[in-house]
Amino acid sequence: MRSTTVICVRRGNSMVMAADGQVTLGSTVMKHSAKKIRRLYNDKILAGFAGSTADAFSLFTRFESKLEQYGGNLGRSAVELAKDWRTDKLLRQLQALLIVADAKQMFLLSGDGDVIEPDAVGNTEEGGLIATIGSGGSFALAAATALMENTPMTAREIVERSMKIAAEICIYSNQSVTIEELKAAE
Repeated sequence: MRSTTVICVRRGNSMVMAADGQVTLGSTVMKHSAKKIRRLYNDKILAGFAGSTADAFSLFTRFESKLEQYGGNLGRSAVELAKDWRTDKLLRQLQALLIVADAKQMFLLSGDGDVIEPDAVGNTEEGGLIATIGSGGSFALAAATALMENTPMTAREIVERSMKIAAEICIYSNQSVTIEELKAAE
């Protein structure tokens, strides 16, 4: 997906997701401040997208209905959305990737039926997790991994710094960033 940068980091009891705001149409920047992250299911779930905006909105709506159907169970809702996305004739045409997260877990979802839970990063006692999507995702992932393994930075600080690095490298990302955070009960 040549479109954006979305990153989600969990460290300690914080889950933080961020996305840049750039919307690109071909070689033209059409908008600088798009919101590519949504809070769902009574603000307990974060969802971010890379790809077609209209397709992402359709997927957000479908995912929210899965969350309602399965009582907010993130894992089950993610699997059911991925199944529908892969098998439904109309949904199969949607061009997007999603990262969905609650305060404790995160998943990357694709139209190929992928439901990927990232491996732990850094000190596993802290429960460090990182997931990225979009054209700047690999830059943000590299930065976040290095910061997670080598600094005591908070999840929010890691996300902020990683997004800044990605935006400096990826021409399809900018520094107009939306950040959302969830805290797990201790």
